[in-house]
Amino acid sequence: MIFDLSVVIKAQEESDKNLIQKKLNAALRQKYSGDERAEFVFVKKSIDARHGQLKLCLRYKAYVGQKPGQAQKEFSWRKADGDKKVVVVGSGPAGLFAALKLLERGVQPIIIERGRPTNERKRDIAAISVKGVVDADSNYCFGEGGAGTFSDGKLYTRSNKRGNIDEILQIFVHFGADQKILTDAHPHIGTNKLPQIINNMRQKIVELGGEFHFESRVVDFIIDGANAAKNVRGVVAQTPDGSKKFLADAVILATGHSAADIYEIIARASPQSLEAKTFAVGVRVEHPRELIDTIQYHGKRGQTNLGAAEYRLTTQVQGRGVYSFCMCPGGFVVPSATGPEEIVVNGMSAAERNSAWSNAAIVVETRPEDVADFGPATDPLSGLRFRRWLERETWRQGGASLGLENNPNSNAAPAQLMVDFLAGRPSQTLPKSSYTPGLVPSRLDQWLPQFIGERLKKGFKAFDKNMKGFISPDALLIASETRTSTPVRILRDKASFECLGLKNLYPCGEGSGWSGGIVSSAMDGQACAQKILDF
Repeated sequence: MIFDLSVVIKAQEESDKNLIQKKLNAALRQKYSGDERAEFVFVKKSIDARHGQLKLCLRYKAYVGQKPGQAQKEFSWRKADGDKKVVVVGSGPAGLFAALKLLERGVQPIIIERGRPTNERKRDIAAISVKGVVDADSNYCFGEGGAGTFSDGKLYTRSNKRGNIDEILQIFVHFGADQKILTDAHPHIGTNKLPQIINNMRQKIVELGGEFHFESRVVDFIIDGANAAKNVRGVVAQTPDGSKKFLADAVILATGHSAADIYEIIARASPQSLEAKTFAVGVRVEHPRELIDTIQYHGKRGQTNLGAAEYRLTTQVQGRGVYSFCMCPGGFVVPSATGPEEIVVNGMSAAERNSAWSNAAIVVETRPEDVADFGPATDPLSGLRFRRWLERETWRQGGASLGLENNPNSNAAPAQLMVDFLAGRPSQTLPKSSYTPGLVPSRLDQWLPQFIGERLKKGFKAFDKNMKGFISPDALLIASETRTSTPVRILRDKASFECLGLKNLYPCGEGSGWSGGIVSSAMDGQACAQKILDF
Protein backbone atom coordinates (compact mmCIF):
# COMPACT_ATOMS: atom_id res chain seq x y z
CA MET A 1 0.00 0.00 0.00
CA ILE A 2 1.12 3.54 -0.76
CA PHE A 3 -0.16 6.60 1.07
CA ASP A 4 0.37 10.28 0.28
CA LEU A 5 1.20 12.26 3.43
CA SER A 6 1.80 15.93 4.21
CA VAL A 7 3.28 17.41 7.37
CA VAL A 8 3.69 21.07 8.26
CA ILE A 9 6.62 22.30 10.31
CA LYS A 10 8.18 25.62 11.23
CA ALA A 11 11.00 26.64 8.90
CA GLN A 12 13.60 26.36 11.65
CA GLU A 13 12.51 22.77 12.38
CA GLU A 14 13.55 21.42 8.97
CA SER A 15 16.69 19.79 10.37
CA ASP A 16 14.84 18.09 13.24
CA LYS A 17 14.49 14.59 11.76
CA ASN A 18 12.96 13.12 14.93
CA LEU A 19 10.16 15.70 14.93
CA ILE A 20 9.42 15.07 11.25
CA GLN A 21 9.38 11.32 11.83
CA LYS A 22 6.87 11.70 14.68
CA LYS A 23 4.63 13.88 12.53
CA LEU A 24 4.80 11.36 9.67
CA ASN A 25 3.89 8.49 11.99
CA ALA A 26 0.93 10.49 13.29
CA ALA A 27 -0.21 11.36 9.77
CA LEU A 28 0.03 7.72 8.69
CA ARG A 29 -2.07 6.57 11.67
CA GLN A 30 -4.88 8.74 10.36
CA LYS A 31 -4.94 6.61 7.18
CA TYR A 32 -3.66 3.18 8.25
CA SER A 33 -4.25 1.29 11.49
CA GLY A 34 -2.13 -1.83 10.84
CA ASP A 35 1.20 -2.81 12.37
CA GLU A 36 3.33 -3.21 9.24
CA ARG A 37 6.41 -1.01 9.06
CA ALA A 38 6.34 1.91 6.68
CA GLU A 39 9.13 3.48 4.66
CA PHE A 40 8.78 7.21 3.96
CA VAL A 41 10.07 8.77 0.75
CA PHE A 42 10.33 12.55 0.50
CA VAL A 43 8.45 13.97 -2.50
CA LYS A 44 8.26 17.78 -2.40
CA LYS A 45 8.76 20.85 -0.23
CA SER A 46 6.87 24.14 -0.43
CA ILE A 47 7.11 27.34 1.63
CA ASP A 48 4.12 29.02 3.28
CA ALA A 49 4.94 32.53 4.46
CA ARG A 50 1.36 33.70 5.04
CA HIS A 51 0.03 35.15 8.26
CA GLY A 52 3.48 36.16 9.53
CA GLN A 53 4.54 32.55 10.14
CA LEU A 54 7.24 30.80 8.11
CA LYS A 55 6.15 27.22 7.57
CA LEU A 56 7.24 24.35 5.37
CA CYS A 57 4.82 21.85 3.87
CA LEU A 58 6.62 18.53 3.35
CA ARG A 59 5.05 15.86 1.17
CA TYR A 60 5.99 12.20 1.46
CA LYS A 61 4.90 8.82 0.16
CA ALA A 62 4.52 6.11 2.78
CA TYR A 63 5.19 2.58 1.48
CA VAL A 64 3.53 -0.03 3.71
CA GLY A 65 4.27 -3.71 3.08
CA GLN A 66 6.30 -2.97 -0.03
CA LYS A 67 9.57 -1.41 -1.05
CA PRO A 68 9.72 2.08 -2.62
CA GLY A 69 10.07 2.06 -6.38
CA GLN A 70 13.17 3.12 -8.22
CA ALA A 71 13.89 6.80 -7.65
CA GLN A 72 15.16 7.35 -11.19
CA LYS A 73 13.55 6.25 -14.41
CA GLU A 74 15.51 4.26 -16.98
CA PHE A 75 15.42 5.53 -20.57
CA SER A 76 15.74 3.39 -23.67
CA TRP A 77 16.94 5.48 -26.60
CA ARG A 78 17.98 3.58 -29.73
CA LYS A 79 20.58 4.08 -32.44
CA ALA A 80 18.97 5.77 -35.45
CA ASP A 81 18.66 3.35 -38.36
CA GLY A 82 18.30 6.05 -41.04
CA ASP A 83 15.11 4.59 -42.51
CA LYS A 84 13.11 7.59 -41.35
CA LYS A 85 14.32 11.14 -40.84
CA VAL A 86 12.70 14.13 -39.17
CA VAL A 87 14.01 17.68 -39.48
CA VAL A 88 13.78 19.49 -36.14
CA VAL A 89 14.06 23.28 -36.52
CA GLY A 90 15.40 24.69 -33.26
CA SER A 91 17.40 23.20 -30.40
CA GLY A 92 15.46 24.61 -27.45
CA PRO A 93 13.61 22.31 -25.04
CA ALA A 94 10.86 21.54 -27.57
CA GLY A 95 13.40 20.54 -30.22
CA LEU A 96 15.74 18.58 -27.94
CA PHE A 97 13.00 16.62 -26.21
CA ALA A 98 11.34 15.93 -29.56
CA ALA A 99 14.66 14.54 -30.82
CA LEU A 100 15.03 12.28 -27.77
CA LYS A 101 11.47 11.02 -28.20
CA LEU A 102 12.18 10.18 -31.86
CA LEU A 103 15.25 8.21 -30.79
CA GLU A 104 13.11 5.97 -28.61
CA ARG A 105 12.13 4.36 -31.95
CA GLY A 106 15.42 4.89 -33.75
CA VAL A 107 14.10 7.71 -35.95
CA GLN A 108 16.92 10.07 -36.96
CA PRO A 109 16.53 13.71 -35.87
CA ILE A 110 18.27 16.32 -38.02
CA ILE A 111 18.42 19.45 -35.88
CA ILE A 112 18.75 22.80 -37.65
CA GLU A 113 19.79 25.63 -35.30
CA ARG A 114 20.28 29.23 -36.42
CA GLY A 115 22.51 30.02 -33.43
CA ARG A 116 25.75 28.61 -32.11
CA PRO A 117 26.64 25.88 -29.57
CA THR A 118 26.52 26.96 -25.93
CA ASN A 119 30.28 27.59 -25.55
CA GLU A 120 30.36 29.97 -28.52
CA ARG A 121 26.98 31.40 -27.62
CA LYS A 122 28.38 32.49 -24.25
CA ARG A 123 30.85 34.75 -26.07
CA ASP A 124 28.11 36.22 -28.23
CA ILE A 125 26.05 36.99 -25.13
CA ALA A 126 29.02 38.57 -23.37
CA ALA A 127 29.56 40.85 -26.39
CA ILE A 128 26.12 42.37 -25.88
CA SER A 129 27.17 43.95 -22.60
CA VAL A 130 30.89 44.43 -23.31
CA LYS A 131 30.80 45.68 -26.91
CA GLY A 132 27.17 46.63 -27.42
CA VAL A 133 26.97 44.12 -30.29
CA VAL A 134 23.95 41.86 -30.78
CA ASP A 135 24.37 38.87 -33.09
CA ALA A 136 20.96 38.41 -34.73
CA ASP A 137 21.29 34.61 -34.72
CA SER A 138 23.17 33.91 -31.47
CA ASN A 139 22.03 35.74 -28.35
CA TYR A 140 19.89 35.26 -25.24
CA CYS A 141 16.98 34.02 -27.39
CA PHE A 142 18.67 32.09 -30.21
CA GLY A 143 21.25 29.33 -29.97
CA GLU A 144 21.71 25.86 -28.55
CA GLY A 145 19.32 25.21 -25.67
CA GLY A 146 16.88 27.98 -26.58
CA ALA A 147 15.87 31.10 -24.67
CA GLY A 148 15.81 29.42 -21.25
CA THR A 149 19.44 28.30 -21.28
CA PHE A 150 20.91 31.70 -20.45
CA SER A 151 17.85 33.26 -18.89
CA ASP A 152 17.22 31.24 -15.78
CA GLY A 153 16.31 27.59 -16.29
CA LYS A 154 13.01 27.62 -14.36
CA LEU A 155 11.18 24.29 -14.49
CA TYR A 156 7.95 25.16 -12.71
CA THR A 157 4.80 24.70 -14.77
CA ARG A 158 1.09 24.37 -14.18
CA SER A 159 0.61 22.56 -17.51
CA ASN A 160 0.10 19.18 -15.86
CA LYS A 161 -2.30 17.96 -18.56
CA ARG A 162 0.12 18.44 -21.45
CA GLY A 163 2.31 15.47 -20.61
CA ASN A 164 4.40 13.80 -17.95
CA ILE A 165 6.14 16.54 -15.95
CA ASP A 166 8.02 14.01 -13.81
CA GLU A 167 9.48 12.40 -16.92
CA ILE A 168 10.80 15.74 -18.16
CA LEU A 169 12.45 16.39 -14.80
CA GLN A 170 13.87 12.86 -14.73
CA ILE A 171 15.45 13.41 -18.15
CA PHE A 172 17.07 16.61 -16.90
CA VAL A 173 18.44 14.66 -13.91
CA HIS A 174 19.68 11.91 -16.23
CA PHE A 175 21.73 14.51 -18.09
CA GLY A 176 23.19 16.12 -14.99
CA ALA A 177 20.63 18.25 -13.14
CA ASP A 178 20.53 18.15 -9.35
CA GLN A 179 18.02 15.59 -8.05
CA LYS A 180 16.42 18.28 -5.90
CA ILE A 181 14.47 19.42 -8.99
CA LEU A 182 12.41 16.25 -8.48
CA THR A 183 11.21 17.44 -5.08
CA ASP A 184 11.30 21.25 -5.05
CA ALA A 185 7.92 22.90 -5.39
CA HIS A 186 9.42 25.42 -7.83
CA PRO A 187 12.33 23.54 -9.43
CA HIS A 188 15.13 25.59 -10.94
CA ILE A 189 18.40 24.52 -12.56
CA GLY A 190 20.20 27.85 -12.91
CA THR A 191 21.70 29.48 -15.97
CA ASN A 192 25.22 28.57 -14.80
CA LYS A 193 24.43 24.82 -14.84
CA LEU A 194 21.91 24.38 -17.66
CA PRO A 195 24.40 24.79 -20.57
CA GLN A 196 26.36 21.68 -19.56
CA ILE A 197 23.13 19.68 -19.28
CA ILE A 198 22.18 20.82 -22.79
CA ASN A 199 25.64 19.76 -24.03
CA ASN A 200 25.13 16.32 -22.51
CA MET A 201 21.81 15.99 -24.36
CA ARG A 202 23.46 16.95 -27.63
CA GLN A 203 26.25 14.41 -27.06
CA LYS A 204 23.68 11.62 -26.52
CA ILE A 205 21.67 12.60 -29.61
CA VAL A 206 24.80 12.66 -31.79
CA GLU A 207 26.03 9.38 -30.27
CA LEU A 208 22.76 7.76 -31.40
CA GLY A 209 23.02 9.06 -34.97
CA GLY A 210 21.26 12.41 -34.74
CA GLU A 211 22.68 15.43 -36.53
CA PHE A 212 23.19 19.05 -35.43
CA HIS A 213 23.65 21.85 -37.95
CA PHE A 214 24.53 25.09 -36.16
CA GLU A 215 24.61 28.58 -37.69
CA SER A 216 21.96 27.34 -40.12
CA ARG A 217 18.90 29.55 -40.45
CA VAL A 218 15.79 28.18 -42.16
CA VAL A 219 14.73 30.50 -44.97
CA ASP A 220 12.00 28.44 -46.66
CA PHE A 221 10.06 25.18 -46.66
CA ILE A 222 10.30 22.57 -49.40
CA ILE A 223 6.66 22.10 -50.40
CA ASP A 224 4.95 19.66 -52.78
CA GLY A 225 1.45 20.34 -54.05
CA ALA A 226 -0.63 23.47 -53.99
CA ASN A 227 -3.67 24.99 -52.35
CA ALA A 228 -5.10 22.67 -49.68
CA ALA A 229 -2.78 19.79 -50.64
CA LYS A 230 0.51 21.39 -49.61
CA ASN A 231 2.97 18.91 -48.11
CA VAL A 232 6.21 19.98 -46.40
CA ARG A 233 9.05 17.70 -47.47
CA GLY A 234 11.90 19.52 -45.81
CA VAL A 235 13.50 22.92 -45.36
CA VAL A 236 15.96 25.22 -47.08
CA ALA A 237 18.57 26.67 -44.70
CA GLN A 238 21.31 29.22 -45.07
CA THR A 239 24.34 27.39 -43.64
CA PRO A 240 28.00 28.40 -43.25
CA ASP A 241 28.57 26.61 -46.58
CA GLY A 242 25.73 28.35 -48.39
CA SER A 243 22.12 27.45 -49.11
CA LYS A 244 21.32 23.79 -48.44
CA LYS A 245 18.22 21.59 -48.65
CA PHE A 246 17.33 19.18 -45.84
CA LEU A 247 14.77 16.56 -46.91
CA ALA A 248 12.83 14.49 -44.37
CA ASP A 249 9.65 12.53 -43.72
CA ALA A 250 8.38 15.29 -41.42
CA VAL A 251 9.43 18.66 -40.05
CA ILE A 252 9.08 19.66 -36.39
CA LEU A 253 9.05 23.44 -36.02
CA ALA A 254 10.44 24.37 -32.58
CA THR A 255 11.76 27.86 -33.27
CA GLY A 256 10.83 29.74 -30.07
CA HIS A 257 8.92 32.95 -29.38
CA SER A 258 11.35 35.35 -31.10
CA ALA A 259 11.71 33.90 -34.61
CA ALA A 260 9.55 36.46 -36.41
CA ASP A 261 10.96 35.45 -39.80
CA ILE A 262 9.47 31.95 -39.45
CA TYR A 263 5.96 33.40 -39.18
CA GLU A 264 6.61 35.42 -42.32
CA ILE A 265 7.63 32.24 -44.18
CA ILE A 266 4.39 30.55 -43.08
CA ALA A 267 2.38 33.66 -43.99
CA ARG A 268 3.70 33.38 -47.56
CA ALA A 269 3.15 29.65 -47.84
CA SER A 270 -0.15 29.30 -45.97
CA PRO A 271 -1.54 32.49 -44.38
CA GLN A 272 -4.61 30.62 -43.11
CA SER A 273 -2.29 28.63 -40.84
CA LEU A 274 -1.69 31.64 -38.56
CA GLU A 275 -3.85 33.54 -36.11
CA ALA A 276 -3.22 36.46 -33.78
CA LYS A 277 -3.26 35.59 -30.07
CA THR A 278 -3.09 37.26 -26.71
CA PHE A 279 0.39 38.04 -25.42
CA ALA A 280 1.84 40.23 -22.65
CA VAL A 281 4.00 43.35 -22.51
CA GLY A 282 5.44 45.37 -19.64
CA VAL A 283 8.62 46.06 -17.71
CA ARG A 284 11.14 44.36 -15.44
CA VAL A 285 10.73 45.42 -11.82
CA GLU A 286 13.91 45.15 -9.78
CA HIS A 287 14.12 45.40 -5.98
CA PRO A 288 16.99 44.82 -3.59
CA ARG A 289 16.87 41.14 -2.75
CA GLU A 290 16.96 41.92 0.98
CA LEU A 291 13.76 43.97 0.64
CA ILE A 292 11.85 41.15 -1.08
CA ASP A 293 13.18 38.60 1.43
CA THR A 294 12.09 40.81 4.32
CA ILE A 295 8.59 41.28 2.88
CA GLN A 296 8.02 37.63 2.01
CA TYR A 297 9.63 36.12 5.11
CA HIS A 298 8.27 38.78 7.45
CA GLY A 299 11.79 39.77 8.48
CA LYS A 300 12.61 36.25 9.68
CA ARG A 301 14.76 34.86 6.89
CA GLY A 302 17.88 34.98 9.11
CA GLN A 303 16.28 32.43 11.41
CA THR A 304 16.14 29.81 8.64
CA ASN A 305 18.19 28.36 5.81
CA LEU A 306 15.64 29.45 3.21
CA GLY A 307 16.96 30.88 -0.04
CA ALA A 308 15.99 34.08 -1.82
CA ALA A 309 12.26 34.70 -1.63
CA GLU A 310 9.90 34.40 -4.58
CA TYR A 311 6.58 36.07 -5.28
CA ARG A 312 3.71 35.64 -7.70
CA LEU A 313 1.29 38.52 -8.22
CA THR A 314 -1.79 38.91 -10.36
CA THR A 315 -4.76 41.24 -10.64
CA GLN A 316 -7.34 42.45 -13.16
CA VAL A 317 -7.28 46.06 -14.40
CA GLN A 318 -9.85 47.36 -16.89
CA GLY A 319 -10.55 43.96 -18.36
CA ARG A 320 -6.92 42.89 -18.72
CA GLY A 321 -4.72 40.74 -16.57
CA VAL A 322 -1.70 42.38 -14.94
CA TYR A 323 0.70 39.87 -13.44
CA SER A 324 4.25 38.90 -12.55
CA PHE A 325 6.15 36.58 -14.86
CA CYS A 326 9.51 34.79 -14.66
CA MET A 327 10.31 35.99 -11.14
CA CYS A 328 14.08 35.76 -10.54
CA PRO A 329 14.99 35.80 -6.82
CA GLY A 330 18.61 36.71 -6.26
CA GLY A 331 18.95 37.25 -9.99
CA PHE A 332 19.87 39.66 -12.77
CA VAL A 333 18.13 41.67 -15.48
CA VAL A 334 19.67 40.82 -18.86
CA PRO A 335 19.56 42.24 -22.43
CA SER A 336 17.54 39.90 -24.67
CA ALA A 337 17.33 41.72 -27.99
CA THR A 338 17.71 39.64 -31.15
CA GLY A 339 18.96 42.44 -33.36
CA PRO A 340 20.48 45.92 -33.42
CA GLU A 341 18.50 49.05 -32.56
CA GLU A 342 16.14 47.33 -30.16
CA ILE A 343 16.00 46.87 -26.40
CA VAL A 344 14.41 43.83 -24.79
CA VAL A 345 14.91 42.90 -21.14
CA ASN A 346 14.53 39.56 -19.40
CA GLY A 347 15.56 38.02 -16.07
CA MET A 348 17.81 35.16 -14.99
CA SER A 349 19.23 33.57 -11.85
CA ALA A 350 22.22 31.37 -11.17
CA ALA A 351 21.55 28.14 -9.31
CA GLU A 352 22.56 29.74 -6.00
CA ARG A 353 20.19 32.72 -6.47
CA ASN A 354 22.58 34.84 -4.47
CA SER A 355 22.82 38.22 -6.24
CA ALA A 356 21.91 41.43 -4.41
CA TRP A 357 18.73 41.90 -6.45
CA SER A 358 15.45 40.18 -7.18
CA ASN A 359 13.42 40.94 -10.27
CA ALA A 360 10.30 39.95 -12.15
CA ALA A 361 8.49 40.93 -15.30
CA ILE A 362 5.28 42.79 -14.52
CA VAL A 363 3.25 42.61 -17.71
CA VAL A 364 -0.14 43.54 -19.10
CA GLU A 365 -2.32 41.17 -21.09
CA THR A 366 -2.39 42.45 -24.67
CA ARG A 367 -5.02 41.40 -27.20
CA PRO A 368 -5.16 41.84 -30.97
CA GLU A 369 -7.66 44.71 -30.64
CA ASP A 370 -5.16 46.58 -28.43
CA VAL A 371 -2.69 46.84 -31.32
CA ALA A 372 -5.13 47.71 -34.10
CA ASP A 373 -2.86 50.55 -35.26
CA PHE A 374 -0.40 47.93 -36.51
CA GLY A 375 -2.83 46.02 -38.71
CA PRO A 376 -6.44 44.84 -38.78
CA ALA A 377 -7.63 42.47 -36.07
CA THR A 378 -7.69 39.70 -38.68
CA ASP A 379 -3.97 40.19 -39.47
CA PRO A 380 -2.04 37.54 -37.51
CA LEU A 381 1.20 39.53 -37.73
CA SER A 382 -0.06 42.83 -36.27
CA GLY A 383 1.16 41.85 -32.79
CA LEU A 384 4.64 41.20 -34.18
CA ARG A 385 4.68 44.68 -35.75
CA PHE A 386 3.64 46.24 -32.45
CA ARG A 387 6.33 44.28 -30.60
CA ARG A 388 8.98 45.37 -33.11
CA TRP A 389 7.88 49.01 -32.83
CA LEU A 390 7.95 48.97 -29.01
CA GLU A 391 11.41 47.39 -28.90
CA ARG A 392 12.72 50.03 -31.32
CA GLU A 393 11.05 52.79 -29.31
CA THR A 394 12.62 51.42 -26.13
CA TRP A 395 16.04 51.59 -27.82
CA ARG A 396 15.39 55.18 -28.91
CA GLN A 397 14.49 56.10 -25.32
CA GLY A 398 17.51 54.18 -24.01
CA GLY A 399 20.95 53.82 -25.55
CA ALA A 400 20.13 55.71 -28.74
CA SER A 401 19.15 58.78 -26.72
CA LEU A 402 22.78 59.00 -25.58
CA GLY A 403 24.03 59.28 -29.15
CA LEU A 404 26.19 56.20 -28.62
CA GLU A 405 24.81 53.78 -31.22
CA ASN A 406 28.26 52.24 -31.85
CA ASN A 407 29.24 52.16 -28.19
CA PRO A 408 28.61 49.46 -25.54
CA ASN A 409 26.08 51.84 -24.00
CA SER A 410 23.88 51.47 -27.08
CA ASN A 411 22.12 48.69 -25.14
CA ALA A 412 21.49 50.89 -22.10
CA ALA A 413 17.86 50.43 -21.08
CA PRO A 414 15.43 53.22 -20.18
CA ALA A 415 14.47 53.09 -16.50
CA GLN A 416 12.44 54.96 -13.90
CA LEU A 417 11.89 54.60 -10.19
CA MET A 418 8.49 53.06 -9.45
CA VAL A 419 7.51 55.92 -7.15
CA ASP A 420 8.33 58.44 -9.90
CA PHE A 421 6.42 56.39 -12.49
CA LEU A 422 3.36 56.50 -10.23
CA ALA A 423 3.78 60.21 -9.45
CA GLY A 424 4.38 61.19 -13.09
CA ARG A 425 7.78 62.80 -12.59
CA PRO A 426 11.33 62.18 -13.85
CA SER A 427 13.83 60.19 -11.81
CA GLN A 428 16.77 62.43 -11.01
CA THR A 429 19.00 59.49 -10.09
CA LEU A 430 18.76 55.72 -10.47
CA PRO A 431 20.03 53.09 -8.00
CA LYS A 432 22.68 50.53 -8.81
CA SER A 433 21.22 47.75 -10.94
CA SER A 434 22.10 44.24 -12.05
CA TYR A 435 21.57 45.27 -15.70
CA THR A 436 25.17 45.45 -16.92
CA PRO A 437 24.77 47.46 -20.18
CA GLY A 438 23.63 50.39 -18.07
CA LEU A 439 20.47 52.45 -17.54
CA VAL A 440 19.17 55.76 -18.87
CA PRO A 441 16.72 57.82 -16.75
CA SER A 442 13.55 57.97 -18.82
CA ARG A 443 9.90 58.98 -18.51
CA LEU A 444 8.36 55.55 -18.96
CA ASP A 445 5.10 57.07 -17.72
CA GLN A 446 5.03 59.27 -20.85
CA TRP A 447 6.11 57.05 -23.72
CA LEU A 448 4.91 53.54 -22.82
CA PRO A 449 1.63 52.88 -24.65
CA GLN A 450 -1.16 54.23 -22.48
CA PHE A 451 -3.09 50.96 -22.30
CA ILE A 452 0.03 49.38 -20.77
CA GLY A 453 1.26 52.23 -18.57
CA GLU A 454 -2.09 53.02 -16.93
CA ARG A 455 -2.75 49.37 -16.13
CA LEU A 456 0.75 48.97 -14.70
CA LYS A 457 0.12 51.88 -12.33
CA LYS A 458 -3.08 50.35 -11.01
CA GLY A 459 -1.48 46.92 -10.88
CA PHE A 460 1.42 48.14 -8.74
CA LYS A 461 -1.00 49.70 -6.27
CA ALA A 462 -3.01 46.47 -6.06
CA PHE A 463 0.16 44.42 -5.53
CA ASP A 464 1.29 46.71 -2.73
CA LYS A 465 -1.90 45.96 -0.81
CA ASN A 466 -1.12 42.23 -0.82
CA MET A 467 2.65 42.58 -0.57
CA LYS A 468 3.22 45.67 1.54
CA GLY A 469 6.44 47.37 0.54
CA PHE A 470 6.31 46.36 -3.13
CA ILE A 471 5.98 50.07 -3.92
CA SER A 472 9.30 51.28 -2.58
CA PRO A 473 11.77 54.12 -3.23
CA ASP A 474 14.22 51.34 -4.12
CA ALA A 475 11.94 49.69 -6.72
CA LEU A 476 13.19 50.20 -10.28
CA LEU A 477 11.31 49.80 -13.58
CA ILE A 478 13.43 48.74 -16.58
CA ALA A 479 11.86 48.71 -20.06
CA SER A 480 10.72 46.82 -22.02
CA GLU A 481 9.68 43.21 -21.41
CA THR A 482 8.15 42.04 -24.69
CA ARG A 483 9.10 38.38 -25.18
CA THR A 484 7.02 36.63 -22.52
CA SER A 485 5.22 34.80 -25.32
CA THR A 486 4.57 35.05 -29.03
CA PRO A 487 1.74 37.23 -30.45
CA VAL A 488 1.08 34.56 -33.10
CA ARG A 489 -0.28 31.03 -32.99
CA ILE A 490 0.41 28.45 -35.69
CA LEU A 491 -2.82 26.53 -36.10
CA ARG A 492 -2.60 22.76 -35.89
CA ASP A 493 -4.96 19.81 -35.98
CA LYS A 494 -6.09 18.79 -32.49
CA ALA A 495 -5.66 15.10 -33.21
CA SER A 496 -2.54 14.92 -35.38
CA PHE A 497 -0.75 18.14 -34.27
CA GLU A 498 0.00 18.85 -37.94
CA CYS A 499 -0.15 22.44 -39.15
CA LEU A 500 -3.64 22.94 -40.57
CA GLY A 501 -2.43 24.37 -43.88
CA LEU A 502 0.86 22.49 -44.28
CA LYS A 503 0.92 18.73 -43.90
CA ASN A 504 3.99 17.04 -42.42
CA LEU A 505 4.80 20.27 -40.52
CA TYR A 506 4.48 19.94 -36.75
CA PRO A 507 4.67 23.30 -34.93
CA CYS A 508 5.47 23.00 -31.23
CA GLY A 509 6.84 24.85 -28.23
CA GLU A 510 6.65 28.55 -27.48
CA GLY A 511 7.01 29.61 -31.10
CA SER A 512 3.88 27.69 -32.06
CA GLY A 513 1.80 29.53 -29.48
CA TRP A 514 0.88 26.26 -27.78
CA SER A 515 3.23 26.30 -24.77
CA GLY A 516 5.24 28.61 -22.54
CA GLY A 517 8.34 27.82 -20.52
CA ILE A 518 10.93 25.06 -20.53
CA VAL A 519 8.87 22.13 -19.22
CA SER A 520 5.65 22.76 -21.14
CA SER A 521 7.69 23.26 -24.33
CA ALA A 522 9.60 20.04 -23.71
CA MET A 523 6.32 18.16 -23.24
CA ASP A 524 4.89 19.73 -26.40
CA GLY A 525 7.98 18.66 -28.35
CA GLN A 526 7.57 15.13 -27.05
CA ALA A 527 3.89 15.14 -28.00
CA CYS A 528 4.58 16.23 -31.58
CA ALA A 529 7.31 13.62 -31.97
CA GLN A 530 4.96 10.96 -30.62
CA LYS A 531 2.34 11.90 -33.23
CA ILE A 532 4.95 11.34 -35.95
CA LEU A 533 5.92 7.99 -34.43
CA ASP A 534 2.28 6.92 -34.25
CA PHE A 535 1.58 7.84 -37.88
